[in-house]
Amino acid sequence: MPDNDQIGIDPDDRENNNSANTDFDSLLKARLHRRHLLRGGVGAMAVAGLGPLALSACGGGSAAAAAAAPAEQLPAASLKLGFNAVPKDLADRLVVADGYTATVIYATGDSIDPAVTDYANNGTDASFARRAGDHHDAIEYFGMNAAGTARDPLNADRALLAMNHENIAGTVVFMHANGQTNPAGVRPEAEAIKELEAHGVSIVEIQKAGGRFAVNKNSAFNRRVTARTTMEINGPVRGDVLARTLFSPTGTQTRGTINNCAAGQTPWGTYLTCEENWAGYFRRAASDTGRTAKETTAFRRVGLLPGANGNNRWFTVVPADPTSTEFSRWDVTATGADETTDFRNAHNTFGWAVEIDPFAPASVPRKRTALGRFAHEGASCSVPVAGKPLAFYMGDDSRGEYVYKFVSQSAWDPADVAGGLAAGDKYLDTGTLYAARFNADGTGTWLKLDMSNAAITGYAPYAFANLADVLVNARIAADAAGATKMDRPEWAAVNPRNGEVYVTMTENPDRGNVGSSSNNNPNPPLDAANPRYWLDKKGAANQKGNVNGHIVRLRETGNDPSSSTFDWDIFLFGAQAHADAGIDDVNWQANVNLSGLSDFNDLSKPDGCWFSRATGILWIETDDNTYTDVTNCMLLAAIPGQYGDGATVTVVNKPDGSPNAAVVANVDVTTRMGRKMSDTTFKRFLTAPKGAEVTGVTESPDGRALFVNIQHPGENTAVANIGTPALYESHWPGNGAGVAAYGPGGANARPRSSTIMITRNDGGLIGT
Repeated sequence: MPDNDQIGIDPDDRENNNSANTDFDSLLKARLHRRHLLRGGVGAMAVAGLGPLALSACGGGSAAAAAAAPAEQLPAASLKLGFNAVPKDLADRLVVADGYTATVIYATGDSIDPAVTDYANNGTDASFARRAGDHHDAIEYFGMNAAGTARDPLNADRALLAMNHENIAGTVVFMHANGQTNPAGVRPEAEAIKELEAHGVSIVEIQKAGGRFAVNKNSAFNRRVTARTTMEINGPVRGDVLARTLFSPTGTQTRGTINNCAAGQTPWGTYLTCEENWAGYFRRAASDTGRTAKETTAFRRVGLLPGANGNNRWFTVVPADPTSTEFSRWDVTATGADETTDFRNAHNTFGWAVEIDPFAPASVPRKRTALGRFAHEGASCSVPVAGKPLAFYMGDDSRGEYVYKFVSQSAWDPADVAGGLAAGDKYLDTGTLYAARFNADGTGTWLKLDMSNAAITGYAPYAFANLADVLVNARIAADAAGATKMDRPEWAAVNPRNGEVYVTMTENPDRGNVGSSSNNNPNPPLDAANPRYWLDKKGAANQKGNVNGHIVRLRETGNDPSSSTFDWDIFLFGAQAHADAGIDDVNWQANVNLSGLSDFNDLSKPDGCWFSRATGILWIETDDNTYTDVTNCMLLAAIPGQYGDGATVTVVNKPDGSPNAAVVANVDVTTRMGRKMSDTTFKRFLTAPKGAEVTGVTESPDGRALFVNIQHPGENTAVANIGTPALYESHWPGNGAGVAAYGPGGANARPRSSTIMITRNDGGLIGT
């Protein structure tokens, strides 16, 4: 994705941190009465670990509407991966494990309204307010009753899918007939509107017929929430001066959600979509240098510097309606008398977790500011236990950023199941935000980010005014508190069986470097939670630092999500199975491939992770640009084990792996790692088409249909080649490679992000 002010630098790969911190083969056979969960304790926790399925009310007015939960799962000890691993692959196709079938059910541009025509896929289509957006990302399944009128979380035949549409970078070339018009100048209004509406969220109804799901275009629940949708600002930032704009002088509303990447589902059955690299969409004039010292510090911390032009240059549009501020809102230059007369604060209304009720299509989404503002990667809920607070775990997707959690002030009450946005008001608007410090001894501390923390109130580089200021500038608050810089923390997933938390660290080739990254921020040294750098090759090029990423696992003290301390280890070290030619493979196996990966499961840049509640499998997705000379991105299945199942290890980092050329000696780092992987506990399940990353994953509650999003196939196609289909990087899924051909175009099709449904040919549980 192009940066707003540094062309050619992926915003995911920028480093904005200028602090000096160190860094089941069973069906759903029974429904449980609510009283079984009200008792709390370990038994209730195990059932509550089914997350939103545990206590969601069923529709139709039957006795089942009281509450319901699956009564059986595969016992943890019997979990096995019952498929043969998929080989690495470089072809423009989707490959899924033998014995499974993948079917595309929802692709970029698909109509969700009978009044909107089918997608021509030639760049002429409009009406994206009622079409699937682009860059399908995180996805969640919301079961509904057979009548199609209300929730039924256990229904495996009818549901709403809620999914993110993160971006259009790399694929916008296919959205218009000849690519973007005047991409470096004044943009046309019609194209800009199409692009704005291709961002955001889809909510679509799916129904099963003949054993396969398909989108119900006629559903009254079908909805697009886009970068143009009005949103409420909720929580401590509501009404604060930092949220006031010309659009909302009272600071209570904003327009749109943008760069929606990871997500989460709440125990009360709503969808949390999270705004990731939003800063790159805004323009800030080179002349915008007269801001206060605090404003300058805050801008710098998010990488929004003078001279930024904004992705897609929406601010340049001259609207047909001269009173419209649809496009001027993307310019945060101070031009008016105060914050209510321009959009100098517009960026402060992005970077949040946004709550949407899929079953209330007329409801206004709410930005939950108590969860903090950063490059928000998901909001994964702890195992709900009656009478205990809820915790939501989140990563900040940039190099050297932090892991966060939010703990609700209110204790979980199962009566709030299906409580919609009102329940969100209760649990998400009041509570405490924390950032994680990972200690070298394998323990950790949650650092409170509020005005009760003297490290924050006494922080010299930035004088926080109030809690709203802390939350808007959560990165600076975490700097002040002393959180640990991590290697691009992205998705978090909570194991529903034991409450342990897994957080992906996608990569950081600047780990251990000196100087500053693209935003003039210091690079972090090695530490126990980010213990590796090494020399790797991509073709003829050398790669250094942590180029393949890892996954950190946390266990809260006392298994209490509201605890102020935790233990941690590294569940998985990403690496290729063997060193490239000319690189010492003995050292590679000892100090790089620490998890013992083989050709059946080696991977680079774990991005998303998600637990199956039906089987207990941990699904891991990759978003990779460092191993793509060897294989396309992939989806893998893991048996998760548990914290402490491994050993303490000392990583010997060779100087040739440091991105700092001045390093001439080994750097030893002792860390805690999970058990080594094997070809039976960790397997590659799927490989993606060319140019695509594997993003969201969810499943039907019976575990027999897996939904996976394939994002931006063909994203590396040059704009100059739009008129020459033979030069497209990908033609998937129109080419029918690994799936039934989908949509127009065939072998010459423009590629499209897509949701696929995967089923086992014998009807069994996915992955087992």
